[in-house]
Amino acid sequence: MRASFFWLLPLLLLLASVAQGQPTRPKPGIRRKPKPRPTPSFPQPHEPAEPVEPTDLPPPLPPGPPSVFPDCPRECYCPPDFPSALYCDSRNLRKVPVIPPRIHYLYLQNNFITELPLDSFKNATGLRWINLDNNRIRKVDQRVLEKLPGLAFLYMEKNQLEEVPSALPRNLEQLRLSQNHISRIPPGVFSKLENLLLLDLQHNRLSDGVFKADTFQGLKNLMQLNLAHNILRKMPPKVPPVIHQLYLDSNKIETIPKDYFKNFPNLAFIRMNYNKLSDRGLPKNSFNISNLLVLHLAHNKISNVPAINNKLEHLYLNNNSIEKINGTQICPNNLVAFHDFSSDLENVPHLRYLRLDGNFLKPPIPLDLMMCFRLLQSVVI
Repeated sequence: MRASFFWLLPLLLLLASVAQGQPTRPKPGIRRKPKPRPTPSFPQPHEPAEPVEPTDLPPPLPPGPPSVFPDCPRECYCPPDFPSALYCDSRNLRKVPVIPPRIHYLYLQNNFITELPLDSFKNATGLRWINLDNNRIRKVDQRVLEKLPGLAFLYMEKNQLEEVPSALPRNLEQLRLSQNHISRIPPGVFSKLENLLLLDLQHNRLSDGVFKADTFQGLKNLMQLNLAHNILRKMPPKVPPVIHQLYLDSNKIETIPKDYFKNFPNLAFIRMNYNKLSDRGLPKNSFNISNLLVLHLAHNKISNVPAINNKLEHLYLNNNSIEKINGTQICPNNLVAFHDFSSDLENVPHLRYLRLDGNFLKPPIPLDLMMCFRLLQSVVI
């Protein structure tokens, strides 16, 4: 009896373990994933939340090492061998730091500055160069720039300006305001800028109504005017006649008024690519002006090669609607009158580069075209 009890005891224990849900030993060759053990949750003590940055801006960079100049802002860099320069670019700045009076060249590009209040440059009235490109500037106090009488270069590209800043310094030579949201030009804002050589307003929201007869009044020495990538449908009125370069690419201009370029004795470079110009909108001899060297008219709706001057060296007419080209008609000179071009080089057409691809032309190049433009080095058809 006792022997049979000891024999039944292991069997009873095995049946009891199965009834309680304990797993049996797995068969050889089968591996079971262990169940994850639950993580015990304990009540956490209440702690005050960390302050949240009110914008999506990254935090300012930590201060740099001490400078040899005691007045150098800790968030900027003052090069020992260039004591008149201050580099505060790419520092995640929200505002203009305190600028030492000795600084003439100030670099503040690639930051998150949103405005220029009145006291932005109160200690640095001798500034000659300010670079504020690629910030978030929406507002410029009307009096902040007039307190910088020696400022010659002002770069404010890639910001959020909606109008040209007022009270610009008289000695300004370059004003770069491209890639903003500018749709307004205050009256008389350029009237005292007699020294301005370059005005860049490309990639903005300028329309025809912005430009009045006196908008450019006062720009007596302007050499380059860039109004590309705006929404102009007409040529801007009363452009200073002293300019050398005019950029009007990527607008919606359809017509050039008769004799528009007649009073531009220094104009050497015109770009009007990506507009809506057609033969109907181009009066005869529109571009037959004495000093023009480079003419860009690509990506328009032109059907015939416009008349050009002897001195033109580069002509871009690609991606238009030209179906044929007649060298005799477009030649600035009479082919019959000039048998020996080498005897009169001054009157030989200077055209060296001609681009005509993207039209409806097919090779070969007309012989009379080559007979006229003897100095051609490249023709693209």
